[in-house]
Amino acid sequence: MTLIAHSAVLRDLIDEYEALAAGPDKANSAQARQCLDDVTYTLRVSTGPRDIDAALATAKHQSPGARSLDNSVLSSN
Repeated sequence: MTLIAHSAVLRDLIDEYEALAAGPDKANSAQARQCLDDVTYTLRVSTGPRDIDAALATAKHQSPGARSLDNSVLSSN
Protein backbone atom coordinates (compact mmCIF):
# COMPACT_ATOMS: atom_id res chain seq x y z
CA MET A 1 0.00 0.00 0.00
CA THR A 2 1.32 3.43 -0.96
CA LEU A 3 0.56 6.43 1.20
CA ILE A 4 0.05 9.76 -0.53
CA ALA A 5 0.23 13.02 1.39
CA HIS A 6 -2.75 15.35 1.14
CA SER A 7 -2.17 18.07 -1.43
CA ALA A 8 -2.68 20.86 1.14
CA VAL A 9 -0.02 19.30 3.37
CA LEU A 10 2.38 19.17 0.43
CA ARG A 11 1.70 22.85 -0.35
CA ASP A 12 2.52 23.76 3.27
CA LEU A 13 5.74 21.75 3.11
CA ILE A 14 6.76 23.43 -0.16
CA ASP A 15 6.10 26.87 1.31
CA GLU A 16 8.06 26.05 4.45
CA TYR A 17 10.98 24.59 2.48
CA GLU A 18 11.16 27.59 0.16
CA ALA A 19 11.02 30.05 3.07
CA LEU A 20 13.77 28.23 4.96
CA ALA A 21 15.94 27.76 1.90
CA ALA A 22 15.65 31.42 0.90
CA GLY A 23 16.15 32.94 4.36
CA PRO A 24 19.69 34.38 4.24
CA ASP A 25 19.56 35.61 7.85
CA LYS A 26 18.49 32.24 9.18
CA ALA A 27 20.80 30.10 7.03
CA ASN A 28 23.64 30.27 9.54
CA SER A 29 21.73 29.19 12.61
CA ALA A 30 21.81 25.58 13.70
CA GLN A 31 18.08 25.66 14.43
CA ALA A 32 17.24 26.90 10.92
CA ARG A 33 19.46 24.24 9.35
CA GLN A 34 17.74 21.56 11.44
CA CYS A 35 14.31 22.85 10.41
CA LEU A 36 15.36 22.79 6.75
CA ASP A 37 16.71 19.25 7.15
CA ASP A 38 13.43 18.17 8.78
CA VAL A 39 11.26 19.70 6.04
CA THR A 40 13.53 18.22 3.37
CA TYR A 41 13.21 14.78 4.93
CA THR A 42 9.42 15.09 5.24
CA LEU A 43 9.08 16.18 1.60
CA ARG A 44 11.21 13.29 0.43
CA VAL A 45 9.30 10.73 2.50
CA SER A 46 5.93 12.21 1.50
CA THR A 47 6.63 12.12 -2.21
CA GLY A 48 9.04 9.21 -2.72
CA PRO A 49 12.12 10.66 -4.45
CA ARG A 50 15.38 10.78 -2.51
CA ASP A 51 16.52 13.92 -4.30
CA ILE A 52 15.01 17.15 -2.91
CA ASP A 53 14.63 18.71 -6.36
CA ALA A 54 12.63 15.71 -7.56
CA ALA A 55 10.64 15.68 -4.31
CA LEU A 56 9.77 19.37 -4.76
CA ALA A 57 8.72 18.81 -8.37
CA THR A 58 6.53 15.88 -7.34
CA ALA A 59 4.99 17.82 -4.46
CA LYS A 60 4.28 20.81 -6.70
CA HIS A 61 2.67 18.51 -9.25
CA GLN A 62 0.38 17.09 -6.55
CA SER A 63 -0.45 20.37 -4.80
CA PRO A 64 -3.61 22.45 -5.23
CA GLY A 65 -3.67 24.40 -8.47
CA ALA A 66 -1.36 22.01 -10.32
CA ARG A 67 -2.56 21.38 -13.82
CA SER A 68 -4.15 17.96 -13.90
CA LEU A 69 -2.99 17.32 -17.48
CA ASP A 70 0.63 18.33 -16.84
CA ASN A 71 2.64 15.12 -16.61
CA SER A 72 6.06 16.69 -17.11
CA VAL A 73 7.25 15.29 -13.77
CA LEU A 74 6.38 11.82 -14.94
CA SER A 75 7.86 11.96 -18.44
CA SER A 76 11.26 10.48 -19.15
CA ASN A 77 12.27 13.13 -21.73
